[in-house]
Amino acid sequence: MSNWEAPNNLTAAARLARTIAQDLSLKPNQVAGAVALLDEGNTIPFIARYRKERTGSLDEEQLRAVDERLRYLRGLEERKQTVLASIQEQGKLTEELAAAIMQADTLQAVEDLYLPFRPKRRTRAAVARSLGLEPLAQIMLEQPRHPRPEDAASDFLSEDLPDVEAALAGARDIVAEVMAETASIRQFARDQHQERGEISSEVVDEDADPQGKYALYYEFSAPVRRVQPHQILALNRGEAEKVLRVRLTGPDEAIQRMAGQTLGLDPRSPWAEQMLAAIEDGYSRLLAPAVIRDVRRALTEAADDHAIAAFQKNLRNLLLQPPLRQRTVMGIDPAYRTGCKVAVCDPTGKVLVTATIYPHPPQKRRDEALETLAQLVKRFRVDAIAIGNGTASRETEQLVADLVRERVQGVAYAMVNEAGASVYSASPLARQELPDLDVSLRGAVSIARRLQDPLAELVKIDPKSIGVGLYQHDVDQKKLAAALDAVVESVVNSVGVNVNTASPALLARVAGLTPRTAAN
Repeated sequence: MSNWEAPNNLTAAARLARTIAQDLSLKPNQVAGAVALLDEGNTIPFIARYRKERTGSLDEEQLRAVDERLRYLRGLEERKQTVLASIQEQGKLTEELAAAIMQADTLQAVEDLYLPFRPKRRTRAAVARSLGLEPLAQIMLEQPRHPRPEDAASDFLSEDLPDVEAALAGARDIVAEVMAETASIRQFARDQHQERGEISSEVVDEDADPQGKYALYYEFSAPVRRVQPHQILALNRGEAEKVLRVRLTGPDEAIQRMAGQTLGLDPRSPWAEQMLAAIEDGYSRLLAPAVIRDVRRALTEAADDHAIAAFQKNLRNLLLQPPLRQRTVMGIDPAYRTGCKVAVCDPTGKVLVTATIYPHPPQKRRDEALETLAQLVKRFRVDAIAIGNGTASRETEQLVADLVRERVQGVAYAMVNEAGASVYSASPLARQELPDLDVSLRGAVSIARRLQDPLAELVKIDPKSIGVGLYQHDVDQKKLAAALDAVVESVVNSVGVNVNTASPALLARVAGLTPRTAAN
């Protein structure tokens, strides 16, 4: 019974295309064309621009949605086959179970169905089974009028089970696990926590938060369905830093009541007390902790997605800043003790000269710095000055303002986001582009070039190093990297490049070009 397939006359590829088309409100032939092109290894910008006839003119956003859904559904199908093979190997696969697994439309649903058959560590229920208490647990689930619990349990006494209560406790452990691993009960409990649950936090160690970053969450409470993405990220970070204790609670009584109904709890049966105890124990010990983990994971994933979408927008805005064409630009990387690094770049980005000035404490050689800057501006006919917005940036901006007012009227200046400049400075690409410059001076070159052509310069840096949002280090890093990479790829292909002056790093992002082709 291997390679199970849902009964359908359509091919697997056609079923996949139809499912994605329904999910995304597209036409099946559009999706089929996109899937085929993606499977051939084509990039999304390439497909969007040069293969419109095969996708019915799907745009980049639609293609990325198709690609994401395709990956999920293929992962889902692969997991189904793995689960089916595992259960079949155990000799426990029935037609009904196989059909339920094949019809499951989420990974969570598949995992819920697989849970009772998943290899486990030695649980309390496993210990009870090893003592031969499975038949007693089955009697407990059936809840007959006769025999009574004490009478039934007496047949299972042994050296390891010296009394009736020990036998019944073992049987309850088995029933508790059965309840907690019933797929319909787990899904109901999950839904109830999401719809009616509440998430709260309290401060654990106020001394661990000297700046009061988490003060809003020292006594915080909100319904799960209304909690905001940024609040989830803040709660997660505060918990990770051991400042906050976070709790998620749900309607416990309603869930236990539903579990009893699902297991056919009979209040008139002499076994009712045993069943209620097993359900209560299984809920508090097994089901509730697992469901709370699931719900918190879902909340975090949703918060990650929301934050990543914001980071993508921020990065796109950074990359699409208008360039300062045909201008000679001076870049200044501010600092105190080590001095401000200065670089002048011609309109093509070629480095003309570099220098280091010491206008700030501890040296305070301000007049000398002004004279050096004035000479460089006049000598190389600098049109604009770019100032990095890091350490000592305000003092450096005042220095440049005085320079323009007193010595080189007419030169414009601007603050430039220097995030990632130090990462670029020490990168292999920077060593290749600027082999004769000290690493400390390369940052000033990058700052100057960012004003001249933000896209051409920022594309050389790992997008995560550019600094695109408050919680960017808290979200799923693999997902963030892929999302930001997609933005860079999209912007480059939307704006276009000058092949005569573009760097290999920029050319490599052009649809249809590979890094090797770009380097040549």
